[in-house]
Amino acid sequence: MSASSPPDVPRTDVTVPDRIDVTLARRLVAEQFPQWAHLPIRPVEVGGWDNRTFHLGDAMTVRLPSGAGYAPQVAKEQRWLPVLGPRLPVEVPTPVGYGRAGAGYPYTWSVYGWIDGQTARAERIDDLTRFATDLAAFLRALRRVDATDGPAAGPHSAWRGGPLSTYDAETRSAIEAHRERLPVDAVTAIWQAALDATWTGPPVWFHGDIAYGNLLVRDGRLVAVIDFGCCGVGDPACDTVIAWTLLHGASRAAFRAALGLDDATWARGRGWALWKALITLDDRDPAKAEWAGRVLDELLAEHSVAR
Repeated sequence: MSASSPPDVPRTDVTVPDRIDVTLARRLVAEQFPQWAHLPIRPVEVGGWDNRTFHLGDAMTVRLPSGAGYAPQVAKEQRWLPVLGPRLPVEVPTPVGYGRAGAGYPYTWSVYGWIDGQTARAERIDDLTRFATDLAAFLRALRRVDATDGPAAGPHSAWRGGPLSTYDAETRSAIEAHRERLPVDAVTAIWQAALDATWTGPPVWFHGDIAYGNLLVRDGRLVAVIDFGCCGVGDPACDTVIAWTLLHGASRAAFRAALGLDDATWARGRGWALWKALITLDDRDPAKAEWAGRVLDELLAEHSVAR
């Protein structure tokens, strides 16, 4: 089946296997892409939660949604990545196969070309300010792509690109739950300012999950952006969250300047970062909970300066 061939409609009468593993990936590839059945399959070093990803030989990856909520992203990426890729200044995934439900697996899935690189942890970046401006150039290029007929924000994007009010109740509940450990007035002020800074511009393309795990570097430079599962057209403020989760000081200022953002978009970006940090504070993974605390510290420090 070619990348452009329509897959079978995802089945709803099959439960997801308990293990989305190499064995399942091998069965799916053998059934649907026999020309690649001889290639070794192994997990990627850094996997994800929304999808399970495996190396297929040295030049491709198999990407399997881990649940029904992520399955609609497959058709979206297959449709739009070939449109977006040629218009962007760094590499993005290239679909080379469009899989259907089968082998006890109920969803459509993808085969992509492999992109060589490492996730953009701070210690792998030579110059964080240059990295910030390179990332801003990617986002500017993405926003320039014609948004006509692009997928509007919705469940497929986890409402990234849509109004922050979608998460108002969840955010306020998290603030209340952490009342004893948070400066409630300051946190609430950041959130309310984000809600008040409504989006009034035309819809533009957004990536939806600009996080270090979806940014690849080689030789210290940004070379690729992956995982467009949350992409769509709408408000691009969600793509600024990296300003508080990875960037700081001069690099954050350079990122904002290179994007040419107005105060309202920056405020909404703070809101997206705040929501994510608040709902991660109690994560069972201590590293994630610590990350959330650091992001909150960055947001509160910036709020204090801006007052």
